[in-house]
Amino acid sequence: MAEEVQLVVFILKQADQTCEYGVPITKVQEIISMATPTKMPQTPDFVEGIINLRGKIIPIIDLKKRFEMGKSDLTGDTRSVIVEVEGQTIGIIVDEVTEVLRLQGENIEPPPAVIGGITAQYLTGVGKIDDRLLILLDMDKILSEDEKAELVTAANA
Repeated sequence: MAEEVQLVVFILKQADQTCEYGVPITKVQEIISMATPTKMPQTPDFVEGIINLRGKIIPIIDLKKRFEMGKSDLTGDTRSVIVEVEGQTIGIIVDEVTEVLRLQGENIEPPPAVIGGITAQYLTGVGKIDDRLLILLDMDKILSEDEKAELVTAANA
């Protein structure tokens, strides 16, 4: 039997579509209501700023901006998903966290070259659940090495 993966599922909305994404629960530290981040100078456009989460400074990135899908609109459903990216703790802004689910390995397909405007370099695959498709993100690859270094600098400033 193929390996099972447990995922945190969230939504990113665009004007014409809503896409569901999944990240392994092992990468997620917590999910918090959206706090207003403090802006930081000289950071990439998709970095919204930093927040203080129980004494730890955490950079917050707008996942929609990162994927060139526009800017996130902050609503009552907007959340920051606190994740680990190669040892660095960051928050990603998502429109809504919907569920935690288990997905069997045989229901995961390799990613196409481009899906929903996102290139395959950010993806681990596409999950199939009934008539739904989940875009599975590789959290360690959503930032380049230079961007990771900039976030470390920002968090330690």
